[in-house]
Amino acid sequence: MTGALLEAGRLVKRFGAVTAVDDLSLEVRPGEIHAMIGPNGAGKTTAIAQLAGEMKPDAGSVWFDGRDVTGLGADARARLGLARSFQITSLFRGFTAEDNVAMAIQAHAGHSFRLWRDAKRDPALRTPARAMLDSVGLAGRAGMTAANLAHGEQRQLELAMALATEPKVLLLDEPMAGMGQEESVRMIALLSGLKGTVSILLVEHDMDAVFALADRISVLVYGRVIASGAPEAIRADAAVREAYLGSAA
Repeated sequence: MTGALLEAGRLVKRFGAVTAVDDLSLEVRPGEIHAMIGPNGAGKTTAIAQLAGEMKPDAGSVWFDGRDVTGLGADARARLGLARSFQITSLFRGFTAEDNVAMAIQAHAGHSFRLWRDAKRDPALRTPARAMLDSVGLAGRAGMTAANLAHGEQRQLELAMALATEPKVLLLDEPMAGMGQEESVRMIALLSGLKGTVSILLVEHDMDAVFALADRISVLVYGRVIASGAPEAIRADAAVREAYLGSAA
């Protein structure tokens, strides 16, 4: 194990004859934003699922905070400080923004949602929930139901819920998906503000966001990392340009 907070060692995942993740090695260092990019079907979401503990690898290992967590499921990894967001928002749409964050805090503390009726009035949940909403720019939306938030605000809320679990590493799967330009700019600013406070593995198709945020970038093609390094090196890499970035690079 290196000094990385999160490390994948030679991960493999097959679905029948298709190898979705092929000998993948990758690390996320303390305080950095490490972007993982690649064309559709490159294996990015499958890789994230294996790192999060939602999918068991066919081979390889996952280490988190100095511990081999390959045999642990998603819940156990989350309790250790590994949080994930999804391409599609995963919210309690009928509850308010504040309720959503408070429930994330409650779940992280190990309490059942069956106690939620009493918890709705618990300042130990409400106060940090409001503070977390303020930190992602949603203080004015605390009382609005998640279903009535704009799409970008829903992604901000999902991020607030993930941060409420006090993670050491955030796995973000396309946080800018479906956003307009102004929403994307706000999310980039929000994620930039997290640099140095939490490590992030970012899967994202928006190259403007990737190059604005990432300290390092790994490029996947057919489940394999073909290049990994600083943004400037990735932008100049001929193999990357041919495989993914194309003329836009």
